[in-house]
Amino acid sequence: METIEIEGKTIDEAIEKACSEFNLPREKLNIEIISDGTTGFLGLGSKKARIKASRMSIDMGIEAEQIEAAAQKTPPDEAEEPSSMAAKRLLEGILARMKLDCPVTVKETSDAIILNIKGDGGGLLIGKRGQNLDAIQYIVSKATNKFTDNKKMIIIDTESYRKRREESLIALAEKLAEKVKKTKKAVTVGHMNAHDRRIIHLALQNDEQLITKSRGEGEFRKIVIMPVKNG
Repeated sequence: METIEIEGKTIDEAIEKACSEFNLPREKLNIEIISDGTTGFLGLGSKKARIKASRMSIDMGIEAEQIEAAAQKTPPDEAEEPSSMAAKRLLEGILARMKLDCPVTVKETSDAIILNIKGDGGGLLIGKRGQNLDAIQYIVSKATNKFTDNKKMIIIDTESYRKRREESLIALAEKLAEKVKKTKKAVTVGHMNAHDRRIIHLALQNDEQLITKSRGEGEFRKIVIMPVKNG
């Protein structure tokens, strides 16, 4: 899998260059930040931001595009098929394509469809920092919502990864909140999907000393944590 290093004045600019280089959206790239850009003093000693970028892929040599093609070949049989069952069947088709015999259970809430894969404990479905699970979730979400007007958030989990991820994000939110309160300066959290951003927002929503806002475009936006200005 090709990996390239890209420079930019900022991390955002470097990521935009990576998207152009691969001709892919941000959510289909694996981004590793090497160094942040610095402006220096009066423009002197400035350093460019550097990242490593590669196409997001699924472990075992199966590319996300191949799996997406397989999912597109498995549209809902009936227009009346519930979105939850369509998503479950799509996910099962993807797992079969990956030669994984893992049972899938589905739970539906008022705003989300939650699919849980019973994994083998090896972490293959999760991948580095959850990138494999996020890639599968993205594909199933796009394919499922294409056939329904009643669009819901699709959440795919295995081995309780989402719960562990939620706990780590809450801990991060609390740590950054203390930093903002101490320094009185805003802090920007890196690119996150909608589900992860919601966790950060909810973790800090009752803190009257802080405001959280989303910034940027596309599926992977950023969270900005800011101090409330007196008056």
